[in-house]
Amino acid sequence: MTELAASDFRPAQRHIRLDTILRLRWLAVLGQLAAIFIVAQGLEFNVEIVPCVSIIALSAALNLALQTVSNPLQRLEPMQAAGLLALNIVELAGLLFFTGGLQNPFSFLFLAPVLISATALPARFTFGLGVLAVACASVLFFFHLPLPWNSDDPLVLPPIYLVGVWLSIALAIGVTSLYSFQVTEEARKLADALAATELVLTREQHLTQLDGLAAAAAHELGTPLATIFLISRELEKTVKEPNFAADLKTLREQTQRCRDILSKITQLSSTGAPFDRMKLSELIEEVVAPHRDFGVDIKVRIAVAIVAEPVGSRNPAILYGVGNIVENAVDFARTTVEVNAWWNKDTIELVISDDGPGIPPDILNRIGEPYLSRRRSKDEGGGLGLGVFIARTLLERTGAKVSFTNRTFPDHGAVVQITWPRDRFEAIETFEETIG
Repeated sequence: MTELAASDFRPAQRHIRLDTILRLRWLAVLGQLAAIFIVAQGLEFNVEIVPCVSIIALSAALNLALQTVSNPLQRLEPMQAAGLLALNIVELAGLLFFTGGLQNPFSFLFLAPVLISATALPARFTFGLGVLAVACASVLFFFHLPLPWNSDDPLVLPPIYLVGVWLSIALAIGVTSLYSFQVTEEARKLADALAATELVLTREQHLTQLDGLAAAAAHELGTPLATIFLISRELEKTVKEPNFAADLKTLREQTQRCRDILSKITQLSSTGAPFDRMKLSELIEEVVAPHRDFGVDIKVRIAVAIVAEPVGSRNPAILYGVGNIVENAVDFARTTVEVNAWWNKDTIELVISDDGPGIPPDILNRIGEPYLSRRRSKDEGGGLGLGVFIARTLLERTGAKVSFTNRTFPDHGAVVQITWPRDRFEAIETFEETIG
């Protein structure tokens, strides 16, 4: 079975393109200018225009400098992206200082940079930006210029209301950032795990392609080698000179050796071609065979049925998926692994169980999720926690239903049940249809 090592696949680091940050900053500049224009000209409120426009101009100048000096398509390191988002928070705090502090309804925009960080940056940077945003809101609670309003009827908000505004900002930053981070993290893990699954399938496909190439090469080389063998044998019979006769004998022997090697390749390929048909018992034996020499007794039981034994495609997805589950059972078993199979005219069921510690109750309902690993095998081998996820994904794409349970007390050990509709298992599927 093809294995996925930690060195073969690692989740990509989190990076934001500079162009993305600049687009958001330009959007903020335009929105801030529009707000000041509407309040000052449309509503005719008294706004501190000069300091506000100065802050916006500095922000625009920084945007132009970044676009000029750096490639907008470059991906920023997390620290750089967090620095620009922190600058957005400080700029917003400066504008709110001149326009009413927390009395300004735009104070909730403190949430935006933190949310962007939660979806794209590591948790420590998101936490830092959240603390910075709450700190700025706290300062604005005490220090700010009056809210731009009609001078004849000024708006005065009670302190208890401002406390509520501050608390709502703090809670909104904490709750929504945490929720966004969790949702984004789950989506990222799933995408990384699916990429790892595609890597495994690509490897299996390469193996089957090499297998077919070997069979074709053996077939094509068989005819010229047979001709060389026949000619060398006839020449050996007619040539009387000892030196030439010895050379011809060596040529015939080496030619025969080549024919034997090609014959072995042809035999291997004939049982491993991706479109071969194989019985369920043969599939089980092929999966179990590589794991028989690890000190664990593997017992295979095939139920006797009046219905003929199912025959399906030699599908790499099924072989890898079932093989991975058998490998896990051998890793965790103390002495014995059981592989039981039965079928009828409608259903095929395969049950793989071991006498190991079983699946911990706290992850039993989550087993099969990507990056869920609590390795307690004999060698304490670590991993990415993708093996069961990949196996389950591959098997479910072939039409199987996979369930995980533990043995009933007083017995102990994990039980994996794989069930196929018989017509789906016996259908002739190409490898591409399986992974599509």
